[in-house]
Amino acid sequence: MSGTRAPLFTRAFVLLGVADLAYFTSVGVAIYTLPLYTTGPVGSSEAGAGLAFGAFGITALVCRPFAGRASDTRGRLPLMIFGALLAAAGMLLFPYVDSLAAVIAIRLVQGVAEAAFFVAGFALLADLAPPERMGEALSYNSLGLYLGIAFGPPLGEVLLEQWGYDVAWIGAAGLAALAAALTCLIREPARADGGDGHGRLIHRPGIAPSLGFFASLAAISGFLAFASLYSEEVELSNTSLALFLYGAVVVFCRIAFARVPDRLPSLQLGAASLLAIAAGLTVIALWQTPAGLLSGVVVLAVGVTFSTPAFFAAIFATATPSERGAAAGTASAFIDLGLGFGPIALGLVADARGIPWAFGVGAGIAVLGAIWTLRLARAESVATA
Repeated sequence: MSGTRAPLFTRAFVLLGVADLAYFTSVGVAIYTLPLYTTGPVGSSEAGAGLAFGAFGITALVCRPFAGRASDTRGRLPLMIFGALLAAAGMLLFPYVDSLAAVIAIRLVQGVAEAAFFVAGFALLADLAPPERMGEALSYNSLGLYLGIAFGPPLGEVLLEQWGYDVAWIGAAGLAALAAALTCLIREPARADGGDGHGRLIHRPGIAPSLGFFASLAAISGFLAFASLYSEEVELSNTSLALFLYGAVVVFCRIAFARVPDRLPSLQLGAASLLAIAAGLTVIALWQTPAGLLSGVVVLAVGVTFSTPAFFAAIFATATPSERGAAAGTASAFIDLGLGFGPIALGLVADARGIPWAFGVGAGIAVLGAIWTLRLARAESVATA
């Protein structure tokens, strides 16, 4: 019965969600601004924009396992605060650079920030959520990320058009600093198994489901990297509308269907989400009009609605409380591979054949991820039987 369920919306849970909202709104401003800044004032190409967008994945990939171990052994909150403040510092540096190499250097520093904030935040979420409501907790918590992606780009567009690039970057820095301040208000709970941490860098049981999550992020990050440029290409008057619609659909579906991930097998749900992402990218690639772009965005956003809760629920199911940092670090290392690989690889495709071809390749990556995840689900069913 619903009345007997353990409480989810505690003070710490809500504060964590608001801190995530501030941090990812900052990221949303950068998602809109960075490709335009790279191809505009910096004077680089679409391939350069993809490289700059995805470069943070290199350092984030290296640092995620260490952030996971540190959050298991030292605590979640110090890592989150450090990450948010470092991200703010990176945003403040952008107005002072005018070369692709310098932009990439800043993005590499922001990769360290992303690793610390993201890994510790997800481990803290797993500490705060009742086990039987983990999928629901992931659905609600991820609203901060997708609200940030929904409202960050329009905010970036307003700041850019009204006051220029410098103010856009300063606004992004202020939001990241706010995330650090909100994190300071959270009280970290004691972990059920003592919370000393096992000190491992890699959580091996989480690797297989993380590969499916990698495919979803590789496909989606290619869309995020080139959505504003493709909006201009198909003559969509509001170039931030596609990103706003993407975030808004995910937010609506995460609220409306928050309990679904706890009622369905995680891996099957993850595979279905990958197929929806592939279908949405295919629509965008083939129907090259504003209507086609927006229609495809709705379809892929529905897929993204369930991908994060499904895959993270599958990954955390393999971890004890003192292993959650390592599990989050391992899973998010694959996220970094996806977020780094997607924009760089699809940027090369876009440079050679055009952005629609890049979206088509992204759809193929999602299909391969769905096949892999379905095989894992079948193997799990056989083992259970």
